[in-house]
Parts: sequence; structure tokens; C-alpha cells
Amino acid sequence: MKFGVVVFPGSNCDHDTYHVLKKVVGAKVEYIWHKETTLNYFDVIILPGGFSYGDYLRVGAVARFSPVMREVIKFANSGGLVLGICNGFQVLLEAGLLPGSLITNDHLRFRCQDVYIKVANNKTCFSRSYESGQVLKMPIAHYSGNYFADKETLKMLEGTERIVFQYCSLDGNVIPEENPNGSMLNIAGILNEKKNILGMMPHPERAAEKILGSEDGLGIFNSLLRES
Repeated sequence: MKFGVVVFPGSNCDHDTYHVLKKVVGAKVEYIWHKETTLNYFDVIILPGGFSYGDYLRVGAVARFSPVMREVIKFANSGGLVLGICNGFQVLLEAGLLPGSLITNDHLRFRCQDVYIKVANNKTCFSRSYESGQVLKMPIAHYSGNYFADKETLKMLEGTERIVFQYCSLDGNVIPEENPNGSMLNIAGILNEKKNILGMMPHPERAAEKILGSEDGLGIFNSLLRES
């Protein structure tokens, strides 16, 4: 299983993600520069968090037109596994690989804190190392993490089990009081129709070592490794 971590100008979690894959879980991994046009030798592509192109115009809107994204779209459409974390999630939405959009947090503030998320679907290649309903602790760091979609899209996401993670309380209650950004249905992570693409706002790479206060993010990477 070979991982590729895309590096856009402004990415700031690329090294974190690379470190976890190489040093913590022992996977094969390489950086992918945003001008790269060949992804044939990777099994999993990760779009990391950060502020690609300074978040100018709109978060993820400029990165969506980087040369590498043409290849990411081809890779995803052919069944390749793609994980977008925070800004990577925003880029995937801008590229049309996931439905809906991420808008400004409802409180109009940048939110950087640990949150709890519930595993709503553990039958995916990204979440199979978790138990159904398991509560995970991971950090968020975003200003535009408020997931928005129309009623038909939300109903479709629920009906096809494409909501993977939801913000919740420590005891697993999915309630508005535990929603850090106003996301509809407390959505923290969703899948595409073929379920080979996951976009999520919390940072699993920042919750993969005990020294960081949580190892709950490791399940994402270990789940992907089980695909090999």
C-alpha cells in the first residue's frame, strides 16, 4: 500500500501526515507536488490540511485547479482511495468529488480545539478499524468547517450511510450543543457515492500519538492499510 500526500502552496499539515504514515504506522509514503501529473503508482492519495493558496478567493477554490487535481479526479473516478482532511475536504468539495459545501463557521470565528466525533459508519475502508458508535477525540482548526447541503442531499447522505463521522458529546450524543461550527446534521465527515473518497474536518494526523493527547486518529490510517 503506497500513500501519496499532496503538497499545495500553503499546506501546513503535509509533514504531519507524512510523519504519521511513515514513522508511526510504517507505511510507504511520498510527497506529491501540486504540479505533478502522474499518480499511477499510488494506492491512496491524501489532501492534507492547511491554507492552500492562502485561502484566497474561497477556501479550496484555487487548489482545485492545480495540475495535480486533474489527476486526483481521474484517480478517484477509477476507484482509487482519496482522503481529504480539513482544507483537503474543502478542495474535494470544490472539485465536485463530494456533495455539498463548507461555509463559514456559524459563530464567525476560527475554531481550534479538541472535539468528540462519533463513528456513524464503520463499514468503510476508512473506518473499519473502529467500532460502530465509537466516540473519538480529535482536534479541529478551521474557519470554514460548517457543512451545508440541501435537504435532498442530506437525506441521500443519511439513507446511503455516507455520513461517517458526526460531532458528538463525550458519551456519544449527537446534539447541537456539541457542534463546533454549525454543520448540518453535525456532519464531520462524508463519503462519495462509490465510498472511495472521504472528506473530514477533524485532523486524524494530529491525534495519532499519545504525546499529542489522543491516538484515536490512527484508526483512519490503519483502516486504509487493511486494504493492502
